[in-house]
Amino acid sequence: MPEPVDLAYPFQGRWLTQNSPANRVPSHGTTLFATSYAIDFVPVDATGRTAPVRVGTLLRPEPADRFPGFGRPLLAPASGTVVAVHDQAPDHDAFRGLPSVRYALTQRRRVAAGWEGLAGNHVLIELPEGPVVAICHLQRGSVLVTPGQQVAVGEALGRCGNSGNSTEPHVHLQAIDHPDVRRAAAVPLTFAGGLPRNGEIVDPEG
Repeated sequence: MPEPVDLAYPFQGRWLTQNSPANRVPSHGTTLFATSYAIDFVPVDATGRTAPVRVGTLLRPEPADRFPGFGRPLLAPASGTVVAVHDQAPDHDAFRGLPSVRYALTQRRRVAAGWEGLAGNHVLIELPEGPVVAICHLQRGSVLVTPGQQVAVGEALGRCGNSGNSTEPHVHLQAIDHPDVRRAAAVPLTFAGGLPRNGEIVDPEG
């Protein structure tokens, strides 16, 4: 296994850890598009919750802007060079309850659309030591950086959205060894030398 790349959390506030490689590898149940060590963070409110569950939640999709983290700023997890961006994928509704089952049935179609169909709006940052970090599911029209731009850790990249393969607003991170995701191998990642487990709430500000 290659050496992990150590990152800063790409956000402020409280975020719930999901699909962590601290719990299993491959973390998302697949090695497709070098996602073996990918991790997800769901923005939550002060009580550790996303949008309240209502009767309608179980029956129909919900607008993404009902969720507390939709539009939250996302930051560069490391210093490096922006090598790719995508900013035109639409933010779709969120799916919980029965709608999430229907959404799962459309997964094959998204996989067929390739990397951009799954990642939605995203930024790829190449680190000086080689690995590339992908920050995915950004809000449409929110990306603030361009290819070739140098960014410093903590610099604003865009906002949390619900684009691509996303059932509710969240951010997906993964590290890879090549900027072309279709040719890349997965690289493990850590945050300040560690890795949160599923269900753990992360707050970089303490």
